[in-house]
Amino acid sequence: MNEFTSIVEEIKSIVSSDFKPKKVFDKDVAEVLGITQMNFATMKKRNKIPFNELLDFCAKKTISINWLLYGQSPESLIEATNKFYMVKYFSDVNASAGGGGDNECEEIQELEIPEQFVFMLGGERELTNIEAINVSGDSMEPTFSYNDIVFINRTKKDLNRGGVFTIRTEAGLFIKRIQTRIDGQVDVISDNSVYSTQTLKPSELEVIGRVVSRFGDVD
Repeated sequence: MNEFTSIVEEIKSIVSSDFKPKKVFDKDVAEVLGITQMNFATMKKRNKIPFNELLDFCAKKTISINWLLYGQSPESLIEATNKFYMVKYFSDVNASAGGGGDNECEEIQELEIPEQFVFMLGGERELTNIEAINVSGDSMEPTFSYNDIVFINRTKKDLNRGGVFTIRTEAGLFIKRIQTRIDGQVDVISDNSVYSTQTLKPSELEVIGRVVSRFGDVD
């Protein structure tokens, strides 16, 4: 996958005709994507790709997201037109990596994913079990950041092996690292060390599914 700086340069090239005769700067790309300059600078420094904004940009410009993310040439895109896959994307649902997050209104969209990304989700046969949602908050940084899109396998709910899961508690919807204790209780862990670990009884949480990717592997 291309780094954020490479994607920014591609966007500058795409919108250059709109800014002629002026040169396109990072601040212009931030404005085009609807991101504040401060957040844009932070994303660029951390190489955090703003997937939601890129999806909107590509839709407006009728550009394949594959081109920006993977640097595919227009010729290869023509050949691969029929080689894409769709997963359910709940664009208005936010699982918190901080305070509680949720939304009553669940607008279901279809998110196009490139063929080479399918194996990261477990293969084509698993796609019917995959749903994509957004991340909010900072308690799972650096693993996840605000506005990341994560992919959840709703059939993978076994907590005994541990891992990162989307769970629901009385406080809302969360993305957390889960470890099962010897006494049967569950440690709900934030990757950001600023946040403390919470211990819950299994009856105090609902497991939505395991987080399997975010346009990349999840440890």
